[in-house]
Amino acid sequence: MNGLHILAEFHACDGDRRLLHDAVPLAALCRRACAGAGLTVVAEAFHQFPDAGATGALVLAESHLAIHTWPELDAVTLDLYVCNYSQDNRAAAEAAYDALKAEFKPQRVVRHDVRRGATASATPAHTH
Repeated sequence: MNGLHILAEFHACDGDRRLLHDAVPLAALCRRACAGAGLTVVAEAFHQFPDAGATGALVLAESHLAIHTWPELDAVTLDLYVCNYSQDNRAAAEAAYDALKAEFKPQRVVRHDVRRGATASATPAHTH
């Protein structure tokens, strides 16, 4: 189950403001980013908060993308996990991440990567 789990925060986003305020274009962006990376969407759910941001998730054949917008802070949080038993899909995770980042145009990014299901030749993840 070679996988990359990206946990990220985008701050001071200068991209299209509708992405922060409206679940419809947000969902469309998430679908495009995943499809462009070669990932397969199998289910989705997005919710618009009244006079606020949006939240949503795509269930992928390769795992998931969850995203939350904070327009009052010009910020986005996301959780992107891509894995596969038979191949390494880390490049697909990076491609989807890069597509999202390009659209939100954050001035500051906080990102944490977790390698999951590391093979014997990979560096093991920290465990508790």
